[in-house]
Amino acid sequence: MTDHLTPTRDEPHQAWLRRDALRQLDFFRPSLRGDGGFDVLDWSCAALPDAPQELHTTTRMVHSFALGHAFGAADCEPMIDAGMAFLWGKHRDQTHGGYVWSVDRGTAGDRTKLAYGHVFTLLAGASAKQAGHGDADRLIADVSQVLDDRFWDNDRGLLREEFNADWTPFSTYRGMNANMHGTEAMLAAYEATDDTEYLARAGRILTFFIDQIAAQNEWRIIEHFDENWTPDPAYRGDPMFRPTGTTPGHSLELARLLLQHWDLSGRPDTGALGKARALIYGAFSDAWLPDGGIAYTLDDDGAVAVGDRYWWPVAEAIGAISVLNELDPTDQNTEWYDRLWQFAQRHFVDETRGGWYPEIDAKGAPTARQFHGKPDIYHSLQAALLPLAGGASGMFDRLAQKRDR
Repeated sequence: MTDHLTPTRDEPHQAWLRRDALRQLDFFRPSLRGDGGFDVLDWSCAALPDAPQELHTTTRMVHSFALGHAFGAADCEPMIDAGMAFLWGKHRDQTHGGYVWSVDRGTAGDRTKLAYGHVFTLLAGASAKQAGHGDADRLIADVSQVLDDRFWDNDRGLLREEFNADWTPFSTYRGMNANMHGTEAMLAAYEATDDTEYLARAGRILTFFIDQIAAQNEWRIIEHFDENWTPDPAYRGDPMFRPTGTTPGHSLELARLLLQHWDLSGRPDTGALGKARALIYGAFSDAWLPDGGIAYTLDDDGAVAVGDRYWWPVAEAIGAISVLNELDPTDQNTEWYDRLWQFAQRHFVDETRGGWYPEIDAKGAPTARQFHGKPDIYHSLQAALLPLAGGASGMFDRLAQKRDR
């Protein structure tokens, strides 16, 4: 990685990215159970004890193995097939419609309906369509109708958050995280279907969180709101999914999605590059810790609140800086790209067994305080495949083109 204009095209680095992606897919492939669901795996690839299967697990496995299929990895179709069948046959609520958050496995599942889970269902359908799955259109149509009917607030241009199984409301909470992943899913659905409504809705979400929120908050993204979309700094939710304060890893994710939307929209004169750069480098300035790694949360003044170091913010930083450097190459971008990968390889990547450790302790060693096993392939696989694919959008097509050369 010596030429700042094309750091991700250095062949030894690209070869390493390919190996890491294949290791990750190989590690997670044994998670497939006989009933078509997916186990959570420990560090050695053994299944952890039964627990309800959550919607974001099912959907992210479909998405990840669809990417693997585009990349040319072997034996991805059984994982996609199983996940798609599990979504339609288990998560889908045959009585009330929509998709329940988790499915029973010895202990009771959670039948609430969350925007977060539904947008990941749209992502799974869009990714499965890119992989040529025969049931993808059915899933996309069904979940899109649910999003239209229940979650999309057209007056606001944002997603509502959560309902009981029968669609009665149980809170007035509104959140950034579901809307950010909604943007991701809508961009994927646009790429898969060419339906411009998905692109337009993604743009409305981005405009709110970037132009109205981040730009007025020193490029930090407020996470929690009331039903009128007034910021709620006193909100205390799930410390993993809805932590108090701001989450710099989300600034990195949203910056990459802004660039994807800008690219898909024909690169209009909207200042998108500068906004993405402000989000990315603001997160680095606020949250890169003295010993490396990205702090999990910040307080309202931008000081580190929770300094725990997880894999996913580093993975998202790699994706964001690689895309920014494709569009606006600089030495500073390259230096950060190298720094992030060096840290990830030293602390998170398991080059022996595959997959990434999800968290590290104060000494930089893998630990298991918040996360058990290796619970997720989604963030870390994209960290390898985004720079391998290159560009800001069309990752499936770009990976397939490289595969077919």
